[in-house]
Amino acid sequence: GKAMFTHLGGNTLVPSNRIVAIINAENSLGAHSTKEFLKTAQAKGLVERLNGEDFKAIIVSDEAVYLSPISAMTLKKRAESIIKKL
Repeated sequence: GKAMFTHLGGNTLVPSNRIVAIINAENSLGAHSTKEFLKTAQAKGLVERLNGEDFKAIIVSDEAVYLSPISAMTLKKRAESIIKKL
């Protein structure tokens, strides 16, 4: 079957089936575990910032962690609409 992609912001498209989690950064950034996770991912060179400084969502795929300016809610809707089509 043809791979479906979710647009994460900027010029970044990720195969939808590779997305593990979409986290609302605005709610979870204060969480110690989220900060630790991002710090570890960054140290391993896995973090891709899709737009300058501000990000609203953290998208975890099986290959990288993306920081997106698009809200988690919008990204979830995009991903879900693709999953429904499969």
